[in-house]
Amino acid sequence: MDRRVFIQTAGALSLAASARGRSAPSDRGFDPTEQSFASLQHALATGAVTSEALTLAYLERIARLDRHGPEHRSVLSLNPGAVGAARALDAERKAGKLRGPLHGLPILLKDNIETKDPMPTTAGSFALARSLRPADAPLAARLRTAGAIVLGKANLSEWANFRSTRSSSGWSGIGGQTRNAYARERNPSGSSAGSGVAAAASFCAGAVGTETNGSILSPSSLNGLVGLKPTVGLVSGKGVVPISPRQDTAGPMCRCVADAAVLAAAMAERALGFGAHGSDLEAFRLQGVRIGAMPVPKGAHPDTSRLYTAARSALTKEGAVIVDLKPPPAFDELDEPELEALLFEFKAAINDYLATLDPSQVEVKTLADLIAFNRAHADEELVVFGQEIFEMAEAHGPLSDPAYLKALATLQRAADTDGLASLLSQGIEVLLAPSNGPAELIDPVWGDRRGGGWSQIAGAAAIAGFPSLTVPAGLVSDLPVGITLVGNRNQDGLLLQVARGYERATSARVPPHLMV
Repeated sequence: MDRRVFIQTAGALSLAASARGRSAPSDRGFDPTEQSFASLQHALATGAVTSEALTLAYLERIARLDRHGPEHRSVLSLNPGAVGAARALDAERKAGKLRGPLHGLPILLKDNIETKDPMPTTAGSFALARSLRPADAPLAARLRTAGAIVLGKANLSEWANFRSTRSSSGWSGIGGQTRNAYARERNPSGSSAGSGVAAAASFCAGAVGTETNGSILSPSSLNGLVGLKPTVGLVSGKGVVPISPRQDTAGPMCRCVADAAVLAAAMAERALGFGAHGSDLEAFRLQGVRIGAMPVPKGAHPDTSRLYTAARSALTKEGAVIVDLKPPPAFDELDEPELEALLFEFKAAINDYLATLDPSQVEVKTLADLIAFNRAHADEELVVFGQEIFEMAEAHGPLSDPAYLKALATLQRAADTDGLASLLSQGIEVLLAPSNGPAELIDPVWGDRRGGGWSQIAGAAAIAGFPSLTVPAGLVSDLPVGITLVGNRNQDGLLLQVARGYERATSARVPPHLMV
C-alpha cells in the first residue's frame, strides 16, 4: 500500500467520525495552541470548550498544518474513535465524574505502542501495516483509565531507528520524512520524531515517545520540549515493539514540565521517586540541591555552550550548588559493547514479538522474514536507507552467547558502577550537561551525522536504566536546544522538580512559528 493511501485512509476514518457529531458553533473557535494541561482543564471546567470540540480543534490543526500546508508528517494515523471517546468523557464530566488531570485531553502515541483502536501498530514499516492489536499496551490502558483520549499514532524513525547505520531520523516507509517543528528542512531527530514534532506544534495536548538510547531526549531537545526517559521498568514495556527490553522505555514529551509530570505519573506502574525534597512539584525550590555539571562535549555549537553557561548561572542564582565533574574514563568503553548487546537483544526480542502477531494480518514471523520482506518491497522500504543493522543482528546468536554476556558485563560496569554511580556517589543529587543540537539539515544521502555534542551521561543513563530528562534552554539560530539532567534510579520525580525549578527561573522555551 502506498504511504499516501495509508495516511489518507486512516485520516478519512477519523474525519468521517468527526463529521457525524460537530460541536456547537460557540466551540469551533477554540485555539489549543501552546496550552498546558492545566489551562486546557480550566477551559473544560468552565465550559469554554468541550473535549469533543478540543479533539476536533486538534484534528483541524493536524489537517491544516501536518497533512497539508507545511506538511510536517508527524502524525501517522488518526483514531476514528477519538471523537466518540471525547463525547463520552464530556458526559462523564457533566455527571460529575472526573478521572484526573488527563480527563478529556487528546494524546498522541508513537506508532510502536499497541492500542485496541482500529489503527495498526506499524513501527513505520509496511511489514506491520495491517497489524491490529486486540488490547491496549498497559501504558496506553493506564492513560485511558486516567481519562486521556488516544487521538492517534505518531510517525517515527522506522523500527525505532534500529534498521540502518545511515538512517535519516524521522523517516518511515509508511509515514515518509517527519520534519522539524521549527524548520522543515531540519532533522526532527529520532526515533520519536513524530511525537516530538506533534507535541511542539500543538497537534495534541501531549505525546508519548519511546527510547532505547536518545529517542526521547534527542527529539525533545531539537523540538523545544521537555522529554523524560523514565527509570527502566517504571513504565511497562509490554505491548511496545521492542529493540531491547533491558533498555527500552516509554516516556512523556510535552511543552512544559508540569505536563510531563502528569503524563509520567499516569503511565507509571508505581509512584515517581522524589528523593529527600518532598513530592510537590510547584513548592520545590533549588536551594541547596547539589548538581554535578559535566563539561561541554566536543563538537557542541559555540552558542550551545553559551546557553549552557547561562543555564548554570540560572541554577546557581536559584540556590543550587554546582560542582564541576569530569566524565569517568569508563564512558569511553560504552559504544561498541552497547551495539553488540543491542544486536543480540533485538534479534531475540523482535522474533518473540513477531511470533505473537496475527498471521492473517502479518506475514513476517522472524527477523529473517523482515529482511526478506524489505528486499521484496525495496521500492517502498529501501528507498532512503538500507537495513544493515537488521542484517548484523540476524548474524548474531542467542542471548547465551559468550560474546553477549561479555558485552553486557562491560556495559553494567562502565555505564553504572564505574560510570553514573561513581559520579552520583560524590554527594551529587543530579547530573547536568548540554543536550544535543541545534538540529542538522535532513540528509537522505549520508543520513544523520548526530552532531551537536550529545552528552555521554545521557547515553550512559540509557544503557544503565537511570532516568534522564531534557528541558528547553533557548534557541541557537532560531533552533531549540536544551539541557540534560540525569539522576539515580527511581528518582524520576526529583529530575522533574529540578527541571521545573529551572523552567520557572528561565522560561526558556520559545514556541515554533509554523509557516503555512
